[in-house]
Amino acid sequence: MISLTGFAVAALLLLLAALAVFQVALIAGAPLGHFAWGGQHRVLPAKLRVGSVVSIVLYGIFVLIILAKVGAVSLDETVADVAMWVLFAYFVLGILMNAISRSKPERYLMTPVCVVLAAASLLVALG
Repeated sequence: MISLTGFAVAALLLLLAALAVFQVALIAGAPLGHFAWGGQHRVLPAKLRVGSVVSIVLYGIFVLIILAKVGAVSLDETVADVAMWVLFAYFVLGILMNAISRSKPERYLMTPVCVVLAAASLLVALG
């Protein structure tokens, strides 16, 4: 039986993977820009595509932090604990930033995604 922390880890990894796929689509020129980066561009300009590349790199770092917190990869326990709380704060900030987006599609899709990411990261941080 999967624990609550295990479920939270699975949710985090699944959502981060989905977000990475979404960012790859944006980089490739998919007309999904109204869901990201303020929603002002249907197809992202080059500068925002670079931002999507950076996002994918960050998601990879987030995965390492999550896996370190649950002991699946080796990292100093204190570093993993602090990093997990920083990740939780980052997702809380994401809730606020997406909630105030001028783009309704971004606000309605990404705000709930960030709520789930924040809640799951809180469970992992506490776990």
